Amino acid sequence: MTETSGRVSETPVEPLILDRWSPRAFVAAPIPEADLLALLEAGRWAPSAYNSQPWRFLYARRDTPDWERFLSWLIPFNHSWAQHASALVYVASHTITAGKAEPVPAPTHAFDAGAAAVLVQLQAARAGWATHPVSGFDKEVARAGLELPDDYALNAAIVIGRQGPADILPEGLCARETPSGRRPLSELAFAGRFPAQTDA
Repeated sequence: MTETSGRVSETPVEPLILDRWSPRAFVAAPIPEADLLALLEAGRWAPSAYNSQPWRFLYARRDTPDWERFLSWLIPFNHSWAQHASALVYVASHTITAGKAEPVPAPTHAFDAGAAAVLVQLQAARAGWATHPVSGFDKEVARAGLELPDDYALNAAIVIGRQGPADILPEGLCARETPSGRRPLSELAFAGRFPAQTDA
């Protein structure tokens, strides 16, 4: 058992994993490009089917020409707090496996991109940056703005910044600014087969 940040694991887990959570309170601090690239470098080393590395990170840093454009694709709720962050990274993945005689679908492209995104978030936590992955953005407008080719999927975005105090958030969000729990492992891991479903 491990306990940290108010979270308790059922078996020993690395504190870095339990300490990672998704705050919304950010202070408007710049992030040097070299620092952001150091976080994305961690994602470069994610496991990948056939070593195809389908993930792509498209980023904008605050106080750069692309910042407001990247923010504009977020739904209003996410925009309201993400605007105070330091960087916004959209995570895309190549849906075909290139380098073969004929392109073939890459069935694990999203799985691989998710693995890369987790490593970015863990590296950020180790380096003192907070992260909050989001799916709430206009997919079609973001795709167009990113000039994403048709054979790439746009999976999610990661908000990165320096965590601020919860009381800078509106009252409704302030109360939610705490690490969330998780379902018991018994509801997530099953030996042999998926459990039979019962009607509630």
